[in-house]
Amino acid sequence: MVTEDDVRAACLALPGTLERLSWNRPAWFARTLFARMWDDAVLTIKTGERDALLASQPGAFFVHPHHEQYESLVLVRLGRIGLEELTELIDESYRIANSTVARR
Repeated sequence: MVTEDDVRAACLALPGTLERLSWNRPAWFARTLFARMWDDAVLTIKTGERDALLASQPGAFFVHPHHEQYESLVLVRLGRIGLEELTELIDESYRIANSTVARR
């Protein structure tokens, strides 16, 4: 089971990442937002594989109605994934967020 401290460490290990509050919750930015704590045990990230994650691990991944309009956002229950998967998800979210900014 991973924790918010694990999220923080994985995010801050990425180049140019800063932590600040977003909607009164810890969030991580590198040019733009790429990860934010939704609550104490749920993380919001960007992914190109949302549908696959939702289908393969519905206990770990879900979408709140607020996020349905954003096809790359998914919520992750931290208690349902391991550290390796967390790191992969954060790395992907960081890449997606930074590639989106670079294309503008």
